[in-house]
Amino acid sequence: MAKKLLIALGAVVGTILVIFLAYFAYLMTSYYRLDDNLALETENDSDAPSLAASYQEGQTLTAVTANLGFGAYLPSFDFFMDGGSGSVAESAQSATGSIEGSAHAIEELDPDFILFQEVDVDATRSHHVNEYELLQSDFPDYASVFAQNYDSPFLAWPPYAPHGASKAGLATFSRYAIDANLRRSLPISDSLSKFLDLDRCYAITRIDAPDGRQLVLMNVHLSAYGADESIMEAQRSLLYDDMAREYAAGNYVVVGGDFNHDMIGNSSEYYHNATQVEQSWAKPFDFESIPSGFHAPAKESYDQGTFESAATCRDAGRPYDGTNDRWVMDSFLFSDNIEGISCETLDLDFAYSDHNPVVLKFTLK
Repeated sequence: MAKKLLIALGAVVGTILVIFLAYFAYLMTSYYRLDDNLALETENDSDAPSLAASYQEGQTLTAVTANLGFGAYLPSFDFFMDGGSGSVAESAQSATGSIEGSAHAIEELDPDFILFQEVDVDATRSHHVNEYELLQSDFPDYASVFAQNYDSPFLAWPPYAPHGASKAGLATFSRYAIDANLRRSLPISDSLSKFLDLDRCYAITRIDAPDGRQLVLMNVHLSAYGADESIMEAQRSLLYDDMAREYAAGNYVVVGGDFNHDMIGNSSEYYHNATQVEQSWAKPFDFESIPSGFHAPAKESYDQGTFESAATCRDAGRPYDGTNDRWVMDSFLFSDNIEGISCETLDLDFAYSDHNPVVLKFTLK
């Protein structure tokens, strides 16, 4: 009898081991990265006006950056990778409603440029809602471009509601005609954490501006999970090099997105967080290494004692009740041939995402 039990137990353990090895092989063989310096196609560009031809001296332009949280992060949602239990949106209708809620709030600002992050096009976690198509419907008069930064194999975790397979990326919208787009691949870890980080990138969008220059928009979403400081430094270095190169060429440069770092450097104290910076993954951004000739408006406002904006990111380790830890993770950097008028959080109180949008108003010098 004991022998039969041992044989049965061995068979069960062997089956589990075979399944695990087969799944690991699937993850390894499914993993890939897109090429660096990949040209991206502009959509809906035919009727967009030219910024170079229509811009008037002193005209105010508005740019918005918004991490949409793949449509899952209603206030009741927490995320398993942040210490919660949630992994997928409540339903397709819920994901659609979250994306539409963010889009409608941004529409009211009548922005010229919008930089979206965490936009799913086909993902288990968002019930296969094509969120990029939703946004295109919400902004039908804007040229747009999509840059894939996430195409994961099926992640069978957590077991009660697997995160599944996800294809997602960055979406940039412009009221003005787009000249060209480029996808830059960010450095990522070579360890197993790459299955959580996958194919990080940023998207460069070029818009012809007056005097033969270009307005260069960079839509960024830097790493968070599993990235050590050497990877983060390498990502910033690549981004900084491109920023400096465009500035040296005389172009206007606006960098916006989710930097996954504290963009005022002291959010824990400012928002009275329970978790202090030493214990948090939300470390201060490397402000000292920002290329010469660029501004970090949120940090500058904080240092001057004039910062009064709401936080842009909330702790997703538990549902939102107004007391969660909060940070300024989303912001803009811009070159000094741009006159910054304001850079403020659009306070939606995390109604549709774990991030609030940020609004930059500026003119071209």
